[in-house]
Amino acid sequence: MTKSLDQIDLKILQEIQDDGRITNVELAKRVGISPPPCLRRVRTLEEEGYILGYRGLLDPAHLGFDVTVFASVHLSSQAEADLRGFEEFVRNEPLVRECWMLSGEVDFILKCVAPDMATFQNFVAHLTAAPHVRNVRTSLVLRNSKYAAAVPLELKAATT
Repeated sequence: MTKSLDQIDLKILQEIQDDGRITNVELAKRVGISPPPCLRRVRTLEEEGYILGYRGLLDPAHLGFDVTVFASVHLSSQAEADLRGFEEFVRNEPLVRECWMLSGEVDFILKCVAPDMATFQNFVAHLTAAPHVRNVRTSLVLRNSKYAAAVPLELKAATT
């Protein structure tokens, strides 16, 4: 962190996190400052990397992506070049929505969405054939009990 966040910054981040389409005028009103300094603060938060971007959250099921699967991938080599190569491989795979490198027995966990099981099974065959992939274990999502894409800023506000 290069900027010390104050309570107004945290309020700005919370409001943007709750509604990325909020106007600057409405944001300024909600956080209790005028629009020009509010816009300056937002731009600084963007430049400092606190705000990574703005996007709409879409419902995969409504769009026909009925299959969500987590794939645990174990590589045969943990050499940095092989890890980077695998990361590059998954960046080019449209079914992979998230890729996390882990410590422990599994090297990577992938969150994948697919329109159907046949499409996902084809992807798994492609994934298992990728360089340095030792094995892949998949877990089909039956239900999502919590989806909180947001950062728990209320915990940060309590410590400042």
